[in-house]
Amino acid sequence: MPVEPRNEAAEDASGHRARMRARLLKAGPDALNDQDLLEMVLFLALPRRDTKPMARDLLARFRSFAAAVAAPEADLARVPGLGAAGIAALKTVQAAALRLARAEIMERPVLAGWEALMAYLHAGLSREKTETFRVLFLDSRNHLLADEEQSRGTVNHTPVYPREIAKRALELAAAALILVHNHPSGDPTPSAADIAMTEQIGAALAALSIVLHDHVIVGNGRWTSFRKEGLL
Repeated sequence: MPVEPRNEAAEDASGHRARMRARLLKAGPDALNDQDLLEMVLFLALPRRDTKPMARDLLARFRSFAAAVAAPEADLARVPGLGAAGIAALKTVQAAALRLARAEIMERPVLAGWEALMAYLHAGLSREKTETFRVLFLDSRNHLLADEEQSRGTVNHTPVYPREIAKRALELAAAALILVHNHPSGDPTPSAADIAMTEQIGAALAALSIVLHDHVIVGNGRWTSFRKEGLL
């Protein structure tokens, strides 16, 4: 009876994956570099594929694991061989990271966990390619009631309507708000328009006895707090 030839490439890939799994489980995530992590994620979604070339390609295009996971689906679709399953795997990792970061700020008053809040905002906004304006609605104990996207604009502008924000705060019975938006340029320095818009929203909220705690601008690895800069 003929013996099928060994598929040495498949055996090598299987051994490589087993070794990475063992390193991850024994030493934790820091034992794997960005390419290793991408390979791990992708071979769970594409078990019959050699995911090393795709992981290498993702790093070449997006420079880091975090940037690859956060990349727009249209950009990921240009990676040869990735396909819908691979894209879905990367987006599942992104969703899980956001869910974990959100859990950190849900367990205590938002203002008492500033570092956790910044981690959550960076995870969701720092790699966005267009300006996105979000509002964190808080109760009287500064616990998070809702985190809602109010508008999405261009690379350097997003329309914001103070009346709509005030209306939504009343609907949620919010006692306080934190405004958040990103600067896709990576520089979180407030513009004159940012300052004027914040003053308008603050005035609309004050008329309803709703506190505006802060306006945070998220850049790439940096952030600016209006409160800390004396702009509120």
